[in-house]
Amino acid sequence: MARTIYQYNAKTSRYEVATETKRKRVWKRVLSFCLSLGLALIAFSFYTQYSYSVSEWWLKTRNSILKKEYDFLFERTYYANRQLDQLIKNDDDNYRVILDSSPLPKTVRSAGTGGSEKLSLPQGENFPIILTNYQRLDKLKRQVEIEVQSMTEINTLLNEKIEMWASRPAIQPIDNRQLDQLHLTYGLRLHPIFNTLKDHKGLDFAAPRGTPVYATGDGKIEKAHFSGTYGNVVYINHEHGFETRYAHLSKFKVKVGDYVKRGQVIGLVGNTGNSVSAHLHYEVLIKGNHVNPINFFQRDLSNEEYEKLVRLGSKNAQALD
Repeated sequence: MARTIYQYNAKTSRYEVATETKRKRVWKRVLSFCLSLGLALIAFSFYTQYSYSVSEWWLKTRNSILKKEYDFLFERTYYANRQLDQLIKNDDDNYRVILDSSPLPKTVRSAGTGGSEKLSLPQGENFPIILTNYQRLDKLKRQVEIEVQSMTEINTLLNEKIEMWASRPAIQPIDNRQLDQLHLTYGLRLHPIFNTLKDHKGLDFAAPRGTPVYATGDGKIEKAHFSGTYGNVVYINHEHGFETRYAHLSKFKVKVGDYVKRGQVIGLVGNTGNSVSAHLHYEVLIKGNHVNPINFFQRDLSNEEYEKLVRLGSKNAQALD
């Protein structure tokens, strides 16, 4: 309900309802309009300065998410680079050294990492950070590809080395606990039967008849037959240029064509052929040339066993074949 305004009329000496002139009503309306317009302008200015549209809000939210993802990608890229550098160092300084292989040349390591595929960016825009990190990722990708090839090569070399190490004569053909005497008569010596100087191309292991004789490395039996000189003899081809021979056996435990493993029994000690007592005559050849077998079976002995072997070999004893 509108409020009624009264004013005193001196002529009638009474309070009468006040009447508003037309001019006053107009001025009130103009003032009200100007006030409303001013408030509207202030509200609009505040809105345009501090408020955003829905699309702007979505873009800002999306940009914030992308920045976090970008920062995470940068950290992962940095970590991956450090891991790759360590892998390359191990590759060149450890793995290849152990495998007797030369490190990859720097020209190979850097191959294809000097440039980068052209990155398509919006025309008229410059994104140096994005471009720099794209190039970093592209270089990392190429380095990883080179390292994958290198590790594949190392794996091939390792398999070859494992096969070669398994094939290489590396243990004693007679158990040290069953050895009576080691005759270190490699080279020129007086033959006990013919009483003449003859070249002795192996070592003689004196042991009781029937003592097991072990293959000293993986290989294939090339010969297992009787020889007038060697008696019952076994030849093992170990590949990679290695060959071993086991003579004067009393019995064969293998046949020609068999594949044997290091430590497998291939025969028993005997006294066949040109021999004066039960023993094993053992030879090692590298690429067809005889070498002293003593350099090939020390590694499987403990210090005490090796000292015993030295004592047994240092005794003066006549050649057995």
